[in-house]
Amino acid sequence: MYKLLILFVIFFLNINSFAKEGVITVASTTSTHDTGLLKSINKEFTNKFNIKVNVISLGTGQAIRIAKDGNVEILLVHHTPSELLFMKKGYGKVRHDLMYNDFVIVGPKTDTKKCNSINEKLMEIKNNKFKFISRGDDSGTHKKERELWNLVNINANSDLDWYLSVGQGMGQTLLITNNYKGYTLSDRSTWLSFNTKNNLKIVCENLPPLFNQYGVILINKQLNSNLNITDAEKYLNWIISDTGKYLINNYKKNGVQLFYFNHH
Repeated sequence: MYKLLILFVIFFLNINSFAKEGVITVASTTSTHDTGLLKSINKEFTNKFNIKVNVISLGTGQAIRIAKDGNVEILLVHHTPSELLFMKKGYGKVRHDLMYNDFVIVGPKTDTKKCNSINEKLMEIKNNKFKFISRGDDSGTHKKERELWNLVNINANSDLDWYLSVGQGMGQTLLITNNYKGYTLSDRSTWLSFNTKNNLKIVCENLPPLFNQYGVILINKQLNSNLNITDAEKYLNWIISDTGKYLINNYKKNGVQLFYFNHH
C-alpha cells in the first residue's frame, strides 16, 4: 500500500513538473500534515500572497528522495543529519532550523513503571519481548527509533518475534499499537492529535534523546529550471518570519501547543 502511494506521488509530480506561476509544492513530513499545522499556516500564506501551496505528505526519507528529483520547491522534514547531507550534496540552496517538538514512547496503560532512561525502557521491552510497533518507513521518526535502539546495541528488526515493522505513517502506526496494546515511538504532536488511543499512554518523555528538530529547505533551482523559486523564497522568508513564529507557536489542539518555533 505504501509503495503504491509513492508511485502515485511520483506520477503526480511528473505531470506537475513544470512550474506554475502562483503555485509551489512542499514535500513535508507526515506529522505537520496529520496535526493540521501546514493546512492552517499555508492558508494564511495563500491569503496574503495569493500563492497556492500544494503539500506532498510523506515520511522524511521519502520526502527527501522526492526533493532530490527537483520536483518540489520546499522541503520540511525532521532529521537534521539527513538534511545536512542533503545540503552538502548541493540539493538545497538554503536550510533553516524552523521549529521543534519532542518524541515520546507510548505503551499500554497497564505499564506503571517509572521511565528513568530511554535505554532502560528499551531493554525492558526487549527482555520481556513486549510488542514494539515500528513505522518502518524511513521517516524521521523511524530514523530516530533506529538511533535509540543503537544506543543499547540492539539490532531491532522484523526477525525478532516481538518487533513489528508496519511501513505506515504515524497515525496508522499508533492505531496498530493501540490494537496490540504495545509500544511505539511517536512525535508528541501527532500523539496529541490522535483520537483512538484508549489502550495507550505516554510511558517515556522529557528526556534529552527525544528532542525533535524540524528544518525547512529551499531546493536548488539547478535541479530543475522549471521550479518556481521566486514564490518559494517568499514562502521560506515568510515561514521563518515573526508571522510564521506567531502561527506556529499559537497552533494548538485541545488547548495544547504542538510545535515550538526556534529559528534564529
